[in-house]
Amino acid sequence: MKRIITLVTILLAFTMFAFAQENVHHKHIKVPAVVKTALYHKYRDARRVTWEKENGNYEANWGGKSGEDNSVQFTPSGEFIEIVRAIRRNQLPEKIIVYVNKHYKGVKITEAGKVTNAAGKISYEIELNDKDVIFDEQGNFIKSEK
Repeated sequence: MKRIITLVTILLAFTMFAFAQENVHHKHIKVPAVVKTALYHKYRDARRVTWEKENGNYEANWGGKSGEDNSVQFTPSGEFIEIVRAIRRNQLPEKIIVYVNKHYKGVKITEAGKVTNAAGKISYEIELNDKDVIFDEQGNFIKSEK
């Protein structure tokens, strides 16, 4: 009988811990099971995931000191859109640095990311004064967004 009680106690504790982890990191949004499954199927290393909703899609963030070294977007049906992996400024193509120095004199790059979309196409995204600036794989300017 002691074994059964111990086993039930362990299972109950594990279930409560898993439920608490799930709720703490979702910022009070309901993420469809199909989206969560898609994330963990594609990125088995994702831990301490936080979720946001962006333009009707779901964004999962995890990793690094800020918890946002990886940012992945999925549609509500669980279709992968893109992943943005945080990178250091010196990992950007030189052409991006030249562009920033010419068009944003004195402004510091606060964040940089390498973006890979569902088709495998790579681009770069940087943040300058709360503005996102997007470049193609070679470092050519594409657009800026607020």
